[in-house]
Amino acid sequence: MSLTPNESEYLENKIGRKPNPLELQIVAAEWSEHCSYKSSKKHLKILPKNGERVISGPGYDSGVLDVGDGYVVTVHIESHNHPSAVEPYGGAATGVGGVIRDILSAGTRPIAILDGLRFGNIETDSHARWLFKNAVRGIADYGNCLGIPTIGGEIEFDNCFTNYALVDVSSIGFGKKEKLIRNRAEKGDYVVLIGGSTGRDGIGGSQFASDKLEAENRSAVQIPDPFIEKLVIEVILEARNQQCIKAMKDLGGGGLSCAISETADALGVGIELDLSLVHKREQNMSPSELMVSESQERMLVITDEKKLETLKKICEKFRVPYSVIGKVTDDSMMNVVLGKDILATLPSQIVANAPLLDRPSSKPRYLDTIEKITKPETPQNLSATLLKMLSNPNIASKQWVYTQYDHEVGIRTVVKPGNDASVLRLDNGKFLAAKIDGNSKHCYINPRDGVMGCFDEACRNVICTGAKPIGMVDHLQFGNPEDPEIFWTFKESVQSITDYAKYFEIPCVGGKVSLYNETNNGPIKPTPLIGVLGLIDGKPLIPKKIENNDILIIVGTTKDELGGSEYYEYVHNLIGGKCPTVDMKLSREIQSTILALLPNDAVKVVHDCSKGGLAVAVSKLCILNDIGCRIALDMVPSEKLRPDELLFSESHSRFLLVINPEKENTVMSFIKQKNVPCATVGKFTDKNILFTNQTSFLIDVRVDIAQEKWLNSLGALVTHG
Repeated sequence: MSLTPNESEYLENKIGRKPNPLELQIVAAEWSEHCSYKSSKKHLKILPKNGERVISGPGYDSGVLDVGDGYVVTVHIESHNHPSAVEPYGGAATGVGGVIRDILSAGTRPIAILDGLRFGNIETDSHARWLFKNAVRGIADYGNCLGIPTIGGEIEFDNCFTNYALVDVSSIGFGKKEKLIRNRAEKGDYVVLIGGSTGRDGIGGSQFASDKLEAENRSAVQIPDPFIEKLVIEVILEARNQQCIKAMKDLGGGGLSCAISETADALGVGIELDLSLVHKREQNMSPSELMVSESQERMLVITDEKKLETLKKICEKFRVPYSVIGKVTDDSMMNVVLGKDILATLPSQIVANAPLLDRPSSKPRYLDTIEKITKPETPQNLSATLLKMLSNPNIASKQWVYTQYDHEVGIRTVVKPGNDASVLRLDNGKFLAAKIDGNSKHCYINPRDGVMGCFDEACRNVICTGAKPIGMVDHLQFGNPEDPEIFWTFKESVQSITDYAKYFEIPCVGGKVSLYNETNNGPIKPTPLIGVLGLIDGKPLIPKKIENNDILIIVGTTKDELGGSEYYEYVHNLIGGKCPTVDMKLSREIQSTILALLPNDAVKVVHDCSKGGLAVAVSKLCILNDIGCRIALDMVPSEKLRPDELLFSESHSRFLLVINPEKENTVMSFIKQKNVPCATVGKFTDKNILFTNQTSFLIDVRVDIAQEKWLNSLGALVTHG
């Protein structure tokens, strides 16, 4: 735990002296990349953060959106990558716990969890399978114990994640606007630590996460306890109802060092903290251990003298440990004492605001040639190719994962995992749709187009439920920012998200930057994740059963954009080509057309066409409905493409609509009035998946065989290796 020479000099100049060892530990924790965002903060300022529904945006533990009728939703996203790569069960579980407490910090009840997971090649790498199994188990056990449904997510496997794991967890909260915690404090208010005891787990976790993973530092991994977290949630919500909370913060990265300094700085006050009063799990803990421990299930609450006794009684009612550890002062200083001994005295504004870096960036050299490839030959047997694609772990059903999650607890889940997006019922009669999306393969080939595609896909998935996007969060994950080429990809991603968010008027209400995601094998590919929330004022589109002779319409154009596609990488082992791009004007027209069409009850199913392309999207509809289809590829709106390109291109801004044949004319005339590309491309019938090109059959696969490949491949890999 140390500062760079420049940071040490900066600190000494600011405080006018050399810091003592404890002060150095406190500042090193807060100035770590993980906590300070010193590499990224300058660039994140361009993201659009305001909107008609935004109550609070980035910079808080969670973003807050007004959903009308006096209600709000809160949302946040976090990661626990390094810990999960070392100890996947505990690392993933505590990742869930941390983001839940971020939602709680606003004074809202957590109502849902989503996860985004990344691992190495589980087909060939037993260690990747071990990481995958245990991370999923950690998320499942923690969320299930809390009684908070895990309603969705996404998973990607890639060789760039060998010996590593990305575990991103997003959480959604819900509450009344009038009960939001407004965060204020005055001299004489009390600082109370509520929840789990402070121990030696998670020591230096923020610094551990701020360098590449070279050693398995298990002491930096926190220990999860979902049972006390459940009680902490109830304590905080009752204390909120009793108006006992003036300000509140989750204890996450950096432990007390960050929680105290950031709270004091944000409120413009000082805080005196007495470490002798902290309730501990272990004996003889040193002051530095107490200040930087990242033991979980802890909340920092500021209350006044009138409400202190009420707060204590609420904690005692739920048998949740607490300690009154300090008081608010008016000197803007962070004072740490042990009884009568003064241990540290630092300006909170200095501790909470690391000197920002202006890192150099340069376009990666590999990008100059990555689009210039020799196209692979079209496979002789496209039926076998489709079955291979359906068994690809990146495409195969994730039911092995989400069936371990209790996604129905809380009775809000209307549309469950396994669909384009999940939908929650809100108390004001409206519905909330949520989805997170990412694609490291696309982002590697073209960071700007790749991340915009992730954003567009998340929006499309939400729109498939009938929801209008109202806000987004991002999670930006890259390798070492000291490498100019890696930092260039980060900057490109931020600019791309900004461009899309401004054009579509979708404010960024929160996010996370995770850097130094690399091992001795090298850095991960650029891996931004985008989470989108959508609001439904009427009723959501719940997919109906597809029946014989139902018509399939495709909206959007298929292009020669197979760079980073699952077809190129999984079937041909080819990295390169042109990445799919988003035409924002056309995408907006198509999205608004779909949203306008859905309330008319003319559409039975809307499905996004993305990973795996048209062939996979259609096959999934057949598999889930146990029905065959006959699709004419020559009818698909497209550039001049080969059959395999038509089948497996991952072009954006495409939707599949399933309708009753009686409504074909009505639906097609409505879409054509909007002047967006569309065509009727086939119908559902019999028990075979058929793709034709004029008079020739390109693909002929039995639905039951496709079902077996898609439904069982991932589970068989994990359970049998």
